[in-house]
Amino acid sequence: MDAYALSDATVVTPRKIRSSATLLVEGGRVAGFGLSAPRSAAVGPASFVYPALINAHDHLRGNYLPRVGPPPGTFYPNWSPWDADLKASPAYAERAALDVATMYRLGAYKNLFSGVATVMDHFPHEINGPYLPGLPIRVLAEYCLAHECSSFDLKWGDGIEAEHARAVERRWPFVTHLEEGFDAESQDGIGVLERAGALDERALLVHCLGFSEEDIRKVRRAGASVAWCPASNLLMFNLTCKIRKLLRAGVNVALGTDSTHTGSANLLAEMKYARSLYRGLYGEELPAKTVFDMVTANAAKALGLEGRTGVLEPGAMADIAVFRARAEDAYESLCLAESGDLELLVVGGEPVYGLEARYGRLFELGSGYERLAVGGRRMLVKGDPAALYRGVRTAVGFAKELDYLPFEV
Repeated sequence: MDAYALSDATVVTPRKIRSSATLLVEGGRVAGFGLSAPRSAAVGPASFVYPALINAHDHLRGNYLPRVGPPPGTFYPNWSPWDADLKASPAYAERAALDVATMYRLGAYKNLFSGVATVMDHFPHEINGPYLPGLPIRVLAEYCLAHECSSFDLKWGDGIEAEHARAVERRWPFVTHLEEGFDAESQDGIGVLERAGALDERALLVHCLGFSEEDIRKVRRAGASVAWCPASNLLMFNLTCKIRKLLRAGVNVALGTDSTHTGSANLLAEMKYARSLYRGLYGEELPAKTVFDMVTANAAKALGLEGRTGVLEPGAMADIAVFRARAEDAYESLCLAESGDLELLVVGGEPVYGLEARYGRLFELGSGYERLAVGGRRMLVKGDPAALYRGVRTAVGFAKELDYLPFEV
């Protein structure tokens, strides 16, 4: 791919903010700053340039609506009865009209329209492998996993010991749901990992509702990471992990959406929910910079991508998201952003979504784009999500609304 530049840009990273900068992209990577290119686009002072966001936990084939939760005033003891409720729900029956490839494309566009370039899809490779090539964003393929650490998990992978050993050998993350419930077995998740020799810096632990203070100390000492999914937690269990204690202990925390059957519509909504919940729980603000780190550098570290994405520094993958400014503070502005504020998304140097009037020249470098109207603005997008949306509506037999697709068919 030819080199190009984003000029007159305020470039925001976890370490510093560069004003009036020119960001050069070459060979799919950030080549440097202050360098020009024959092809360029001016960002201007009314927008911020960020590392593209990272969704640390999703189930791409489950991104359908409406949400499915327990009866009012109740909560689940663990994930298993929720799974039974989901499979007995009208939403699941309706979803069955769509093939798995369609569900994966919907999940990818859910993330794309919220500025996400990289997503962790928590399914075994034999389930998601056929559907990842050709998606418009990056779905992590280098990971090992267990469904969760209990006798009633879904038996994904080759077992905790074997999957973790493979993760260590390949320098991949080992990902598992952990302590997602209140029964005695669920609450022993850290013990299960310790006995299996699988609690270390490779571990990405999802949900972690039952963590004791000693569990938190063990996770911190091991260098493991936590994927926090607050909206899903509150719907299913009416609480979330001890997030303030995790942060104060110095645990690396990333943010995930879970699927839309339980979580937020997209990662931008999850960021807002996380701050609102934190304020309600603790009577204080969750700093915008902390949330920014959760969806950039922290998530990259949790997924074994530290320094490769989640930053905009020379040599990193050119994963870029440009959002219209909603506040003077760049981190606060991102936490206030909506899908309609996303002006450009670049994945590995390739523009996959952007405002045609400002960034159209960059899209001339590739092919396979369609036009969409989003918030009254004409956008270019990789693939054809409008045709996908029409296909969903045809399959289910009515004008289905999916909140994470911000355009009208």
